[in-house]
Amino acid sequence: MPVNSFENYPMTWKPEKTKLTQPLYLSLAKLLEQDIKSGSLPPHTKLPPQRELADYLDINLSTVTKAFKLCQLNGFLYAVIGRGTFVSPHAGTSISIQDTKTNTDALEMGIIKPLDLMNQYTEDALKKVLSKSTATSLLDYSAPFGTPYQKSSALKWFSTFELHPHPEDIFFTTGGQNAFAVVLITLFHHGDKIATDRFTYSNFIELSNMLNIKLVPIQGDEKGMLPEDLEMQCRLQGIQGVYLVPTYSNPTSSFMDTPRKEALAKVIRNHHLTLLEDDIYAFLSPQNYTPLTALCPQNGCYIASLSKAICPGLRVAMMAVPHRFSSLIARGIFNINVKTSSINVETAAYMIDHEIAHEVITKKQKEAFQRNLMFEQYFPSSSPTPFSFSRWLPLPPALYDLPMEQLALEKGLHLFHSTRFLVGSPSTEQFLRIALTSTDTKEELEHGLKQLKSLLLESERKAKDFTMII
Repeated sequence: MPVNSFENYPMTWKPEKTKLTQPLYLSLAKLLEQDIKSGSLPPHTKLPPQRELADYLDINLSTVTKAFKLCQLNGFLYAVIGRGTFVSPHAGTSISIQDTKTNTDALEMGIIKPLDLMNQYTEDALKKVLSKSTATSLLDYSAPFGTPYQKSSALKWFSTFELHPHPEDIFFTTGGQNAFAVVLITLFHHGDKIATDRFTYSNFIELSNMLNIKLVPIQGDEKGMLPEDLEMQCRLQGIQGVYLVPTYSNPTSSFMDTPRKEALAKVIRNHHLTLLEDDIYAFLSPQNYTPLTALCPQNGCYIASLSKAICPGLRVAMMAVPHRFSSLIARGIFNINVKTSSINVETAAYMIDHEIAHEVITKKQKEAFQRNLMFEQYFPSSSPTPFSFSRWLPLPPALYDLPMEQLALEKGLHLFHSTRFLVGSPSTEQFLRIALTSTDTKEELEHGLKQLKSLLLESERKAKDFTMII
């Protein structure tokens, strides 16, 4: 029997005792995960102390500890020393690509689609590749790491950004997410620590959780990660790597200038960190652009997904790694993928080699610029990002306690709150990430921006009226 009475005792989580089965810790963990996924336990909810929960359920403390530990390893919980255990900000909601043909109720302004109307260029290139007499050679297991022609096209792409890797150090993966998985599985171990921006790419958060790799949030500003904070955390926490999106960072849209990159590169070199540079938006960068990897070539794994630049359906990313990692990465790719589809890689190479990719990029830059101008008309900012595919919109404090994603959905808008991208403890500020390139037309985007503006003004007015009443 429980030592204390819990009849009228407030607890943030009271699992049903009758639902517990053997083994108890697995059953308790399952109940906790279900309540998080259902929304019964919102992000950052503080769970009852383990000893208190054990008393309430009349089970051993070690059982609760094992259940919490399992949920923490699966990314559902995070612990703050001296404060307790909390629900992870991104545990109950994952960002997935939805089938827009079956979900037409809301205007898509959450998932960043890369102007899909330009996919016709890729379809035409694919037909050209398949019409060649050598097309059958793309259907077997040969050249698992790419043909000389494919690597020469990758070199052409990299050279645009002042990167000149040796062909042996170039690899192809099935999209950027696959490249991250290969690097994390191959070069890192369970329990390793990787520094990231405080708000970072949600899929990288989920992948790291799955592999039991701890992400360490680093403070930043409008230019991205702060070198002095990365330096301090390296000394305090023994960090092994750093993940960065320097160009129009997802989700914050920050753009890292060269001086900031040079300062970060120095920290990376001094602490022998392995850099994962996610440069998916490099094609939107200005001339004379220098990737961070170019400033620390012995540390940087440069990953250039073509999903946003050319076509998401190709599922092709090009990766350049330090030569000392090449054999490990080759082994990882072979054992995880066997190979990346030669047809897809050949199509990407053909588009790069024949300047089709350049034509697509030019059109996307122009369209992105126009859509950012439209965003600025409704939400002026002090530091506009003229080519970003998404924008990071600060929320007024009066709206911090409101379920903004749900309210937007009721207004016919599908968008994402900043908690989905948060690493570590709750932030003092909140934002919405607004995708600008997911609507088919600029007219649809303008309609969505008008609706969003109306929603924010209406919600803030209601919040202020409610505050005055109480």
